[in-house]
Amino acid sequence: MTVYFIGAGPGDPELLTLKAQRLIRACPVCLYAGSLVPEAVVAEAPEGARVLDTAPMTLDETHAEILAAHGRGQDVARVHSGDPSLYGAIAEQIRRLKRDGIDYQIVPGVPAYAAAAAALGQELTVPGVGQSIVLTRMSMKSTSMPEHETLETFARSRTTLALHLGVRALREIERQLVPYYGADCPVVVAYRVGWPDQLFLRGTLSDIREKVRAAKITRTALILVGPVMGEVTDFEDSALYDPAMPHVLRPRAAKG
Repeated sequence: MTVYFIGAGPGDPELLTLKAQRLIRACPVCLYAGSLVPEAVVAEAPEGARVLDTAPMTLDETHAEILAAHGRGQDVARVHSGDPSLYGAIAEQIRRLKRDGIDYQIVPGVPAYAAAAAALGQELTVPGVGQSIVLTRMSMKSTSMPEHETLETFARSRTTLALHLGVRALREIERQLVPYYGADCPVVVAYRVGWPDQLFLRGTLSDIREKVRAAKITRTALILVGPVMGEVTDFEDSALYDPAMPHVLRPRAAKG
């Protein structure tokens, strides 16, 4: 018996990996986070499968379901949104599985920031503009952040930020980021990426809060901050395909 932690991506069932789809179709028990994973993602669970939305359940209750499945010798598809390695709350589940001697595997999924960039039709690492991305979150009512992982610490680098759980903290985000990025720094709020009602709001650190308020967005949104989120056209081509720059797969520079 094995528990499969499956990354379902941000919402679009077509963004499931082939492996994720195969396991959902095969496992007689499917536990999915219904607040973030649409039912369409688990619709192909086998006939007669035990399919439960874990959104209203506690950790003890979900683990009890896994223990029961273990007793029956049934594999479990534990379906999470995005990629399980990012804010998937799987570490505490894995700790219990190890304690109880239950095997598990992790199946990666498409993270929200990648799906958002694809939907926006852009690259997040533009030569000379931004080559790094910080994936972080705001504390709000969630687990507190380590003391050295503050928003201001990341802001000092002025790199691209992908902020989870922050749409209700835009005033604080603006306060902390403006001194480093400037009030006119581009911001994109990506709401329910991959769902039929997905929405993207473009603005700046100085006006995005009002746009979000007008759109009545209060949850399930990713905030992307940094110069690369603007209409960037003035940048050099990557050296990767530069004919004058030889590399191991193109050892000779092209002649002019």
